[in-house]
Amino acid sequence: MRKWNSAFAALAASYISVVLVIVLLLCSAFYLYFSNHYKEELQGRNRLILDNTARTLEASVLQRVQQIYLEVSLNQRTALRMLPDASLPANLSKLSSLQESLNMQVSNHSDLIQAVHLYAPRQHLLLSSLYGLKFRADQQAGAAYWMDWVNGMNLNSRNSLWTEARFVPDDIVSSIPGGSGSQLITYVHSYPFQSPGAASELLIAIDLKESALRAILQNMMPARYQSSFIATPSGGILAGSNPDAAAQADTYAASIMNALTSPETSGNMSQEIGGSTYVISYQDLPSTGWKLFSAAPANLFYEKWLVVQRVILSLCLLALLVGICLSGILAKLNYSPLKRLLRTIKDLYGPVPEVPGPALNEFGIIDSAFLRLNDKVTTLEETLAASSPHVRQNMILNLLQASPAPGSVSGDPAFLGLSPEHRHYCCLLLNTRGACARMSLSGLQAAMSGMTGELEAIRLHGSRILAEELPDKQTVVIISAREASGTLLEQLSERITAAAEQQFQLNIQLSQGCWVDAVSLLHTSYAEAQTLMKYAYFLPESRVLKDRELLKKEQSLDEIPQPVLMRFKDKLQTRQQDETLAALEQLISVMREGSYPADYCHFVLANTVFMYSDYLKSIRYTPSATGHLDLYNEYIALPDIRQLEEWFAASIATFIAETQKRNSERAISTIEAAKAYIGEHLSEDLSLDAVSAKVFISPKYLSKLFKEELGITYTDYITGIRMEEARRLIENNNMSIEQIAGTVGYATTPYFIKRFKEIYGCTPGNYLRTMNTLPPQAEISMG
Repeated sequence: MRKWNSAFAALAASYISVVLVIVLLLCSAFYLYFSNHYKEELQGRNRLILDNTARTLEASVLQRVQQIYLEVSLNQRTALRMLPDASLPANLSKLSSLQESLNMQVSNHSDLIQAVHLYAPRQHLLLSSLYGLKFRADQQAGAAYWMDWVNGMNLNSRNSLWTEARFVPDDIVSSIPGGSGSQLITYVHSYPFQSPGAASELLIAIDLKESALRAILQNMMPARYQSSFIATPSGGILAGSNPDAAAQADTYAASIMNALTSPETSGNMSQEIGGSTYVISYQDLPSTGWKLFSAAPANLFYEKWLVVQRVILSLCLLALLVGICLSGILAKLNYSPLKRLLRTIKDLYGPVPEVPGPALNEFGIIDSAFLRLNDKVTTLEETLAASSPHVRQNMILNLLQASPAPGSVSGDPAFLGLSPEHRHYCCLLLNTRGACARMSLSGLQAAMSGMTGELEAIRLHGSRILAEELPDKQTVVIISAREASGTLLEQLSERITAAAEQQFQLNIQLSQGCWVDAVSLLHTSYAEAQTLMKYAYFLPESRVLKDRELLKKEQSLDEIPQPVLMRFKDKLQTRQQDETLAALEQLISVMREGSYPADYCHFVLANTVFMYSDYLKSIRYTPSATGHLDLYNEYIALPDIRQLEEWFAASIATFIAETQKRNSERAISTIEAAKAYIGEHLSEDLSLDAVSAKVFISPKYLSKLFKEELGITYTDYITGIRMEEARRLIENNNMSIEQIAGTVGYATTPYFIKRFKEIYGCTPGNYLRTMNTLPPQAEISMG
């Protein structure tokens, strides 16, 4: 055979294919998992950095600026109203004090602001911490540096405004180009607070240093964010981590507009900028409408992720190499048994015959050998199928069926040993289900096999006996006789039950079918025996079921009276053990003595068990012994109705005892909790409703517990506790009567005095005077 057509090559190829698939799946899984997980982690970390930076900007800069406005507007109300007033020239000294206050604000926040300005639009009057008092301020030198926010407020329908960043020189009146100065952002707010900018009497403007924003960006944003800055809704740059951030506005213009138009308050996006991919991140500054904006090269942003990719690829390649090596080893190990098997086949069958077509490999040779072996096994199975025990069993089952299944075994009854002289036939049915639960499987099989042999060994005059085990763990006995004899059935039934009890320790029940006069009618006798056997469950004391009155019950349409059915449920809910068991006994008695079909009675019993189970579940009862409820499986395992009654009695007794114990423990625990709460809250509301809510029971039930467990009413208990505490406080003589009344929970002193007199026979004052006049020994005896 060709080398590539050998079994070794097929094994190696299959193992390598499996390894390739597994490695590819693992590689894909690792890539997808780590890709999504790591990118989400990077984006989450990025959002956290931006969110922390935004919070810092809000708290350290923007809110401080707004706080300065509030301090100025609230602390200088009288002085602020002078600026729009016509009597201003008479109050110049007060204006000087106001300017000093503005200078003080600037001095206190010199790291943040450059100046504070007050501007009266109607009077065109400016009072500045930096420029002093200016009349006709709109025509003064340097007016351009404050008229931008003045004009902005005139067109603003809101009460505040943040300006764009702009350069303001130190000397605003100098016309020399260049010079020193600062990048400033002005926050303007109207005064009074709610007035819109166009209708404002006074404008309060605070010049914010752009350097304060830049310092926070430089400290908070990581080094990989090459460009971080704050953008206004119009797309302008206010401040950045680099001093030349405004020069980058054109570079990131498209990214800024995408971020500004995004409905999200924060996010990330990738964008091509200058031929390179950048990760763009943004975060809202809610108090101003600005956006915190950052850009980082994608290769730098995902630098660690690229390392993870290389590690995953390296691990997958290593796994692939190891898998290929293991595939070769496994293929060699698995090929060795094939070689030995092939050698054995050649020794048994000789050389493989030549067949047209491709040459067979080792698997083809083995398959051909197994086909030949299968032909021999099939022949052997057919021979075994024709053996008498198997045929005999199938023939007996066929006789017991009214309509035999297609393909079932049929034949001459003489094969079963039924003599043509015997013209009458009868079926006996032996119920061994009760023994199944008490014996092991092997022991039961041995007992049933022995009993079957013993039954067929019985010899009665003029009769022949066949015994066969049925699939439903019952045994059928077929009697053939010359005459239909009731005496014969009685003798045989007695011998069967005695033999089962003495030799095999099996307490069985037996049902007798009717006599029929043809083998073909045996199914009628068997069906009658089956019907009688249904009542074995309800008549466990009857070893032989032969009463034909039981057959009439099968045709009955009677139903058990509803009061009898409901009595057990009603008594169970009252948890009265004797009455509940009496109701159950009545129900069982009605089933046994009434004319009700067996299937209907089983249905009623099953419903009773289900009702009992549902009731236990409804009160959340869990047996302490087993820890779970499995009533239906316990019920179906019971062999007869007497054991069912005993099982019900034991289960109900256990349930009622455990429930009573649980209720008693719960009552004591509830009383103790209520008493503890009352003792700690004497001065508060101790009404029945209030305390019952604290211990999580109903007021009515709490009142009942106090009466049953303590022998007094809830009200009497509260009064006694309060009066005892009042007496102790009076004896200490540290508080007034009014204070003592409030301490023990009485809202009015007269009512407290009245209740105290009812309990102790005197008023609190008389009691206190009595205590003061008694000698020490008498005080001790009274206490």
